[in-house]
Amino acid sequence: MKRCDVLIIGAGPTGLVLALWLSKLGIRVRIIDKTATSGSTSRALAVQARTLELYRQLDLTHVILDSGHKVPAVNLWVKAEHAARVPFEAVGKDLTPYSFLEIFPQDQHERLLIERLWMFGIAVERQTELTRFIEADGGVTAYLVGPDGQEEVCAARYLAGCDGARSTVRKSLDVGFPGGTYQQVFYVADVEAVGPAINGELHVDLDEADFLAVFPLAGEGRARLIGTVRDERAEHADTLTFEDVSGRAVEHLQVEIRRVNWFSTYRVHHRVAQHFRRGRVFLLGDAAHIHSPAGGQGMNTGIGDAINLAWKLAAVLEDRATDSLLDTYEAERIGFARQLVATTDRVFSFATADGRIAKLVRTRIAPLLIPKVIAIDAVREFIFRTVSQVTLNYRGMALSAGTAGEVQGGERLPWVPGSDNYESLSRLCWQVHVYGVASEPLSAWCADQGVPLHVFAWTPAHEACGFARNALYLLRPDTYVALAEASGQPDTLDQYFIGHNIQPRKGWLH
Repeated sequence: MKRCDVLIIGAGPTGLVLALWLSKLGIRVRIIDKTATSGSTSRALAVQARTLELYRQLDLTHVILDSGHKVPAVNLWVKAEHAARVPFEAVGKDLTPYSFLEIFPQDQHERLLIERLWMFGIAVERQTELTRFIEADGGVTAYLVGPDGQEEVCAARYLAGCDGARSTVRKSLDVGFPGGTYQQVFYVADVEAVGPAINGELHVDLDEADFLAVFPLAGEGRARLIGTVRDERAEHADTLTFEDVSGRAVEHLQVEIRRVNWFSTYRVHHRVAQHFRRGRVFLLGDAAHIHSPAGGQGMNTGIGDAINLAWKLAAVLEDRATDSLLDTYEAERIGFARQLVATTDRVFSFATADGRIAKLVRTRIAPLLIPKVIAIDAVREFIFRTVSQVTLNYRGMALSAGTAGEVQGGERLPWVPGSDNYESLSRLCWQVHVYGVASEPLSAWCADQGVPLHVFAWTPAHEACGFARNALYLLRPDTYVALAEASGQPDTLDQYFIGHNIQPRKGWLH
């Protein structure tokens, strides 16, 4: 019988990121996948700003930026005419170091993660499938069938279901997956083309009742078309060809296709699992939530699930926290998943709604209103914060406490333009930030307990970002603010860690 701390089912981006973060933290993992190889084609493209921020912890960000394509703006088209342009760089430049949408296709993404996992001595076990599992005696016994057809038994402390929308793990847990299926058939095509919409930016056509988006890819003239088909052609989705669906892109967005490198059709669901945790078993990524591709959120949300769970599993496995810490995974992630599914559903429904009134709003009223609304700074910032996921927070939840200035426990740490306050976030540990002067008792506490303390000389820029002078900000290993305390006194840190039954580092006992 093989043994590990965490058995990960599914080697897509979610499972690979979970394996990477756990390996970085010294946790023994196995990761299996029933496919023979990693994906050679890809539906997921977008790497959002928040993911790029978090990827600094494994030195992944610069590789993605060097290999991918930065999208500086999104453009809206109606009736074959350009209606509006929303520049990301201008909107997000004071919010994040990554004020753009990064295009890095999932197949390349997976290869990068697999290469990094190799550096920890971990390989994806291919053509290996989970058939059943039993939770008992403080662990999970999993039965696996490998490429030779033989069954083996694996004993794990915890099991993570990252095995997609048809998750065997979720079905075995008998966890409900309520939601629905969009009536439209989606198609995706990677093409080489020319035209005004092949300019390195994102273009969306709001015309008629179907959805069409043009995503730029790295390389001259390369793009991905994502669209829907709702008429009688949808009844024959399996036999559709690119020629059957390409007319609209050619006519409405003036795209001249030179070559089609890949074409596929699929249907999309919008569902959220009723639970993300059952005992020692967890659901992450598409196994826990799926939705329309509007906004490029799916893969990023799964990656967020993995990072949220990884540091908590490591703390419990190393006896630095009690099992109750793992309950916060579902509490923190399920609400966001439900909100995301609802939001993307509304956006997609607006873009594809049928009927005379819907078409009138989309093709006549929206083109007039959208440029005026987007001209408002607050609206542009709201859109960027939402799509980039920098607004995602855990305010009011069990691990979030206090307020100092405008920063609350549970929020992402604000980035200060032109400063180095994000440099320390590459470390996977608890840490304390002070903007101003740290009190002697706080400095002594951090030195005694081995918790890194980072002090930044006070500037007007810190106040503009919402920080309180001389306050302390305790950051979780996933860089969210755990505690914001205006007094800057360390007794609040003792209260936080003791109250949550957490030791911030190995060997620390109060």
